[in-house]
Amino acid sequence: MRLNRFDPRNIRVRQGGGGRFPGGGGGKVGCGTLVIVIVAALVFGVDPGQMLGTIDSVQQSAPSRQQPQSNLSDTQICEQNEYALEACNALDSLNRTWQPEFERAGIAFEDPLLTFYVGGTNSGCGGASSAMGPFYCPADHGIYIDTSFYDTLARELGAGGDFARYYVMAHEYGHHIQNLTGLAAQVRSAQSQNPGRANELQVRMELQADCYAGVWAGKNRNLIDPGDMEEGLRAASAIGDDTLQRRAGQQVSPESFTHGSSAQRTEALQRGMKQADDSVCDAYFDMR
Repeated sequence: MRLNRFDPRNIRVRQGGGGRFPGGGGGKVGCGTLVIVIVAALVFGVDPGQMLGTIDSVQQSAPSRQQPQSNLSDTQICEQNEYALEACNALDSLNRTWQPEFERAGIAFEDPLLTFYVGGTNSGCGGASSAMGPFYCPADHGIYIDTSFYDTLARELGAGGDFARYYVMAHEYGHHIQNLTGLAAQVRSAQSQNPGRANELQVRMELQADCYAGVWAGKNRNLIDPGDMEEGLRAASAIGDDTLQRRAGQQVSPESFTHGSSAQRTEALQRGMKQADDSVCDAYFDMR
């Protein structure tokens, strides 16, 4: 995808805890998180069955902590490796795409704060480790990414390519949209009032975020290269709950899904891409 180089006036970035990024090209990133639980199982020895249903609630309830500050400028943070530069370019594009939509709808817009970290960090939602994958924290409107995740995404799940990485950013940005519109708060309220629907509602949240990612891509179709769509759909399929459970050696258990099946996730991304209209993503929610 041929994104323009970011304008530092259009984005907010920060370097979080954990030190500087590894050298090279990145070795070439709610609290709605794009949870890649199979990665945690393969690399960190975490029980994916335990993680599937708990990460979002743990992030939501954890106490906030002060984040260490970096002396680097926004431009320097974005230029630390190729993946960071891609993420900043994507953030600029996402802000430029979504801000006018909010203005037309008469909803106050605030761009998210993108935080890069290594290994672990603190967010407005509490502590986090790279094992969780990229995530969004509604408490501080922050997208958090350890860019080494992208190598794991390609190596362990076979979902490489720049558009796969842009999809990750656009998905987390989708959670930011849900937060700004008030949908995220409605869902949390509904989940607390009806715990039996908690997973179902979380799946809807994740699928809608996938749909919003597709809408962003559809609205920037002129920048898409041949093969980009396939990269995005391959990534969406690779992180479906059913696929992750099979890779973890578990029996597929739809009632435990928190993000949707591979088929559901690819359909959501395709829906947004095809229509390039955020209203089509409303279909994932019926709060009755």
